[in-house]
Amino acid sequence: MDGIAVSTKAQDKSAMVREIEEAASFLTARGVGKPETGIVLGTGLGSLADALEVKVTVPYRDIPHFPAPGVESHAGEWVFGKLAGRPVVVMRGRAHYYEGYTMRQVTFPVRVLRALGASSLVLTGAAGGLNPEYEIGGLCAVTDHVNLMGDNPLLGPNDDSLGVRFPDMSEPYDRALLAAAQRVARDQGAKLVQGVFVAVAGPNLETAAEYRFLRQLGADVISMSIVPETLAAVHGGLRVLAIVVVTDLCIPDRLEPVRIESVVAAAGRATPALDRLIQGVVASGSLGDSGESRGR
Repeated sequence: MDGIAVSTKAQDKSAMVREIEEAASFLTARGVGKPETGIVLGTGLGSLADALEVKVTVPYRDIPHFPAPGVESHAGEWVFGKLAGRPVVVMRGRAHYYEGYTMRQVTFPVRVLRALGASSLVLTGAAGGLNPEYEIGGLCAVTDHVNLMGDNPLLGPNDDSLGVRFPDMSEPYDRALLAAAQRVARDQGAKLVQGVFVAVAGPNLETAAEYRFLRQLGADVISMSIVPETLAAVHGGLRVLAIVVVTDLCIPDRLEPVRIESVVAAAGRATPALDRLIQGVVASGSLGDSGESRGR
């Protein structure tokens, strides 16, 4: 009819979907295949990528629309290959909200992983320990979270092709994957505690009064990432496993100054144990598509 534009599939696509497709197409052209899972390596935790076979490495700066991390120890590389015989993408580093990126930019890599066919996501990072029973260098599997970042990557118009408008968050961290991680840890003779994660915007660390308040909320570990990626992953139907390294203790009554160098060093010392744990979970096959992915 005159005066009425004819809609096409291309015109119906949101700008976000077009950007996701451009990034995914670029990676495919560079030799990146379909991953079973994506693994995000946080501060000081980039060594797992070295264990991959048949690697294709692409710097983030080359990938269309990708945010480039500007934080020490975040290499900014997308590495595709096989880990324990299974196809994975290892992301060496992430962009952070406190760097000035939007939540949409921070979670863009998760959207691209989904577009390439990943069915699960493993998130890692350095975190402060609010639980007085935790130890520096210890590993903590995240069972739930509190979002105090003051923002959410799902705000704004919803594109139904990316996920449902109101994603359920009764199980943001997949219970079967948590159980698999605990089994692997036991088999390896490693200690893996479980805890509630609280996300804050940063970049400053918290005051003693804030740590005391957050502990009273029920949080065991704290950091400035993980949660945005989890929200985008759950929105897209991916199963999520998150494991953080306790790199400093946030005990209000005996709080000590923290330097980034000490955080990176603590993460580095825990890396071998974390790498073995993730490789064991990947080898178990638990991260494969269970056929029960949500939001698809």
